[in-house]
Amino acid sequence: MEHTSFLRFLLLTLALGLTLLLFTWLTFPHAPPFAAELLHCATNSPWCTSKNRFQTHQPNLLNNHHPNPTRLRSHAHDAPRHPLDPLTVREISRVRTVLSSHALFRASAYSLHTVELEEPQKSLVRGWRKGDPLPPRKASVVVRARGASHVLTVDLTTDEVTVHRTGTHSGYPSMSMEDMTTATVAPLSSAEFNRTIVTRGVDLTDLACLPISLGWYGEAEEGRRLIKVQCYSMKDTVNFYMRPIEGLTVLVDLDTQKVVEISDKGRTIPIPKASNTDYRYSKIEEHNRVMNILNPISIEQPKGPSFVVEDEHLVKWANWEFHLKPDARAGVIISRAKVRDPDTGELRDVMYKGLASELFVPYMDPTDAWYFKTYMDAGEYGFGLQAMPLDPLNDCPRNAYYMDGVFAAADGTPYVRSNMICVFESYAGDIGWRHAESPITGMEVKEVRPKVTLVVRMVASVANYDYIVDWEFQTDGLIRIKVGLSGILMVKGTQYENTNQVPNQDNLYGTLLSENVIGVIHDHYITFYLDMDVDGTDNSFAKVHLQRVKTSQGESPRRSYLKATKNVAKTEKDAQIKLKLYDPSEFHVFNPTKKTRVGNPVGYKVVPGGTAASLLDHDDPPQRRGAFTNNQIWVTPYNRSEQWAGGLFVYQSQGEDTLAVWSERDRPIENKDIVLWYTLGFHHVPCQEDYPIMPTVSSSFDLKPINFFESNPILRIPPNVEKDLPVCKPAASA
Repeated sequence: MEHTSFLRFLLLTLALGLTLLLFTWLTFPHAPPFAAELLHCATNSPWCTSKNRFQTHQPNLLNNHHPNPTRLRSHAHDAPRHPLDPLTVREISRVRTVLSSHALFRASAYSLHTVELEEPQKSLVRGWRKGDPLPPRKASVVVRARGASHVLTVDLTTDEVTVHRTGTHSGYPSMSMEDMTTATVAPLSSAEFNRTIVTRGVDLTDLACLPISLGWYGEAEEGRRLIKVQCYSMKDTVNFYMRPIEGLTVLVDLDTQKVVEISDKGRTIPIPKASNTDYRYSKIEEHNRVMNILNPISIEQPKGPSFVVEDEHLVKWANWEFHLKPDARAGVIISRAKVRDPDTGELRDVMYKGLASELFVPYMDPTDAWYFKTYMDAGEYGFGLQAMPLDPLNDCPRNAYYMDGVFAAADGTPYVRSNMICVFESYAGDIGWRHAESPITGMEVKEVRPKVTLVVRMVASVANYDYIVDWEFQTDGLIRIKVGLSGILMVKGTQYENTNQVPNQDNLYGTLLSENVIGVIHDHYITFYLDMDVDGTDNSFAKVHLQRVKTSQGESPRRSYLKATKNVAKTEKDAQIKLKLYDPSEFHVFNPTKKTRVGNPVGYKVVPGGTAASLLDHDDPPQRRGAFTNNQIWVTPYNRSEQWAGGLFVYQSQGEDTLAVWSERDRPIENKDIVLWYTLGFHHVPCQEDYPIMPTVSSSFDLKPINFFESNPILRIPPNVEKDLPVCKPAASA
């Protein structure tokens, strides 16, 4: 009898394990070889053959630079051509070989959490010109070995390994994909967990589990890498997020993969039904519910796009040039952004480096199964690691260029994340500039210029949420950074089916979206690192304060007017900015040594769009870790070690190595090489329109030239005329 019970348990465990691995592959379809081989080698899949491991989409050369995303492209022989080019497949393989023989790793299990280019000194990159020898190529590596985190540099020319001191900061490196996938299977080793699942009415083969970072809440969680796992029912829907097994939380040791604790405080809460949760087009079509309310639309470019991508990473479009690369943590990195002056023809520096430094997503539910949900999506999960292949024609239009990411698995094996970034030209009928003269002047003048922009796009699907990040370049010199939020809400199960059942005193911590489903209130903060080099490295930051000035008695019929007062920040604390609608300012980064013809210093200003500020108590543990959101703008002196707003080691950190801590040093920033930090924020109070999947909500901010050019830089751009545009025949007459 005991043998039969054990055998049944073993079979259920194996079945659930395979189900979870299948779920992992569906969620992360381009997971590293570790996860892929676990799933596919048993079925003799091509994933297991080395010849396919480094292949992704092969360029179909349209004007010599636009890959067709449906054809495989091999990365096995890629070679760097620019000092900032990411590590290649061969270089990552070299790192793996070198480390395998290093004393720190011999006869010891280890896991690589970061393998990326250690960028050369800024002065070397700025001085490099095409045709020059590349600076020595080095890899920056973060590794867990012998129970500790190590930061290393591997010289790819000499094979020399340098071990750096990591200090005494708390926290651990970003989770590897292997950490995440194996953590979701770990609860299966617990008979108590399996019994709980069955008791809650869920078949083990219908189970889907998610790895949830747990933040930091005191000494009980220190000294070991921990993760919390929560589960859902996949029965009858692909949208398992809408079917939580509420109140069940499993604490797992990430290093040992052992279950530490199981908490089940939701036994009385039903699992929401699967009806009306599936969002796939095939299912909508199957039930004859398709809404055909639009005719197809597409932008055609018979002459091809106006941009090129040279040497795999150098983008040239209109009057812009910049280096573009994928990154496992930031997602996208834009470097060496320059704009061409229309008068001199010179390429002028605007930004040395820009990236999404950290994402902070705190949920506003203090109860047992929710209080810890305060994610740091870049530093804990890897924003770029969660980037899914983009969908041609839907994520990106025709004539888009697609770029792949090459990353390292935990064992150092390189793998490809295909179609991770797209680059395309956008025209939405917007106007670049215009003027029509009033008839009262007697002049018949009407001049209009269309606005065409270049967009760099990446989409990260961090479990339920999809983040759409756009870097949009305009011909007038403006850069717009936009973040769109879509995907699926993280919801909470409840016994309520209608709001009329909710007692007045019962705080739902959100909105009842459907029967037994609550969308929990939460925030999103995306902090951007912007190393501005406006016409050179040494810049200053100014707050241009707009003040109401009252006129003197008899001075004017007016009683008041606005006056702009420019205050140049001397130190970091002068540049810690909280945005205020009724106490407005402009925020300028300018070069005090470069002036226009009439004497204005050349500069760029940050123009905030719709945003939100954190309302959490500064002593609340999540806000201590996310203190970089205490201000919307910060300015710090350039420091190679200060790039990640939440610190290098974010996982379970206590907040002692963040942008907020660095800025308290109050270092000089006037006429220095400075970095601007901007936080874009969203408050999200869910509503029924967010169910079962959210329409995209977006916000943005701009980096806009201010006295950078002598005059309107797009004055001489021609208007559109009919003869230059393609003529598309209607389908009926084709």
